[in-house]
Amino acid sequence: MSSSSVSNREGNLEAPTRHPLDWKNPAFYDEAACLHEMERIFDICHGCRRCVSLCQSFPTLFDLVDEGASGELDGVDKKDFWKVVDQCYLCDLCYMTKCPYVPPHPWNLDFPHTMLRAKAIKFKKGEVGAGEKFLASTDVHGQFAGIPVVVQLVNAVNKTALARQALDRTLGVHPKAWMPELAGWRFRWGAAKSTVQAATNGERTPGRVAVFSTCYINYNEPGIGHDLLKVLAHNEIPYVLVEKEQCCGMPKLELGDLEAVERHKNANIPVLEKYAREGYAILSAIPSCTLMFKQELPLMFPGDEAVQRVMEAMWDPFEYLIARHKDGLLRTDFKTALGKVSYHVPCHGRVQKIGRKTEEMFRLIGQTVELKLNTVERCSGHAGTYGVKTPYHPVAMKIGRPVFKAMARDEPDVIASDCALAGHHIAQGMDEAGTPARALRHPLSLLRQAYGLGD
Repeated sequence: MSSSSVSNREGNLEAPTRHPLDWKNPAFYDEAACLHEMERIFDICHGCRRCVSLCQSFPTLFDLVDEGASGELDGVDKKDFWKVVDQCYLCDLCYMTKCPYVPPHPWNLDFPHTMLRAKAIKFKKGEVGAGEKFLASTDVHGQFAGIPVVVQLVNAVNKTALARQALDRTLGVHPKAWMPELAGWRFRWGAAKSTVQAATNGERTPGRVAVFSTCYINYNEPGIGHDLLKVLAHNEIPYVLVEKEQCCGMPKLELGDLEAVERHKNANIPVLEKYAREGYAILSAIPSCTLMFKQELPLMFPGDEAVQRVMEAMWDPFEYLIARHKDGLLRTDFKTALGKVSYHVPCHGRVQKIGRKTEEMFRLIGQTVELKLNTVERCSGHAGTYGVKTPYHPVAMKIGRPVFKAMARDEPDVIASDCALAGHHIAQGMDEAGTPARALRHPLSLLRQAYGLGD
C-alpha cells in the first residue's frame, strides 16, 4: 500500500466496529508479524494524517517519515516504530472518532490494538521497568491509604524536592508532575455499605445501584464517592457497595501486561456478575474503570458470558442519572447556583458511545439555578500514568495546552472533569500558564452542591 493511494480512496462512513483482541493466540506475540502490521498501518496513517492532533504518537510517526531519506515510510528504520508505540496511551480516540479506515472498511485499520499488541510484546520480552510496573500497581501503593501517621508522612515527603528527585530516579516520575495524595480515611471505610433496597418497579433503568468504588476513589479522593452516594440517596435510589474489588486492570493494560489484566478480571467479574444477575446497575465514577468493563474486557474475553453480563450492567454515573431523568425518576430540585463552570470531557468518556451525559446534567441544572457552562472536548494529555512519567510529562503538558487555554475562557469559578486525574493535570497546566482556576471540583461534587446537600 503506497501512502499516495490513500487520498484516492473514500473512507468508511459506517459506525466503527471492533474485533476481539486475539491475545491468547501465540501468533499475537510474533514480533516480526507485529512490525509488519505496524508498517501497513503506519503507511496508511502517513498518507492520511487526519489524527495528527490527537496524541504524540502521530506527530512522532510523521516526523520519522518526513525526516527519513525517502520521505516515505520505507525510509524509517523499523526499530524506530517503538518510539510511536511508547507515545500511545490507548485512549481509542483515533479509532472511535477520527479514522475513516477502521472496520468495516476493508483496510481494517486498528491503530490502538496494534499498539497494545506491541506493548504486550515489549512487556513479555522484559523491557518494562520496575518503576513502571509499580506505578501501574494501584492496589499496592494504595494500601498505605488510611494508615495513621503513615499517610501524613508520605503526603508531606512526596511534596519535597528531595523526595521528588528520588521518585524521578527510582520510578521515573517527573519532579514537576502532579501526584495524587493518599486519603486519610478510605472510601470503603467511611461509606454506608448499603441503603434499604427496593424493587425496580419496572423502570427502563435499574432501580438500584451497586457502586464499584475504584482504586482512585477508595485510596485518593473518597469525597467523590461520598458525593455519589449522597446524590443516590437524595434521589431515593437504593445502593450497595460492591462487596470486594481489585483494580479494574486499566493501568496493567496500558503496560501491555495482559496476564495481570486477566488476574484482575478473574477477581472482579465473579463478584460483579452477582450484582448484574440481581438487576443492579453497576456504577463506576472513574471513566477509565467504566471503559475497562464496558469495552476492554469484553474485547479480551469475547466468549465469557459473565464478562458480557457485567458489560451490560455497567454505567457511567451521569449516563445512569440522565437515563433516570428520561424515565421521569430524577429529582430536579436544585437549590445552589454553580456560577461559571468550565467542564472537560475526558477521552475515556468520549469513546463509550454514550454522548455528553455530564454536560446534559449541567444544562439540566442550569434550567433551575445560575450556571454558565463552557464545555471543552479535547485530550488533556494526562492519560493515566503517561502524564507523570519523566520522559512524557513535558509532552503531556504540551498536548494539554489548548485545553488549559480553553478551560480558562470567561474566567470560570470552577473547573471540572469526570476524570479526576485529568482535572488535576488541567489545574496544574492553567496554574503554570498564569490562569489558575478558583476551584477544582468533580462533576459529582458539583451535582451534590447544586442539590444543596451538605459536604
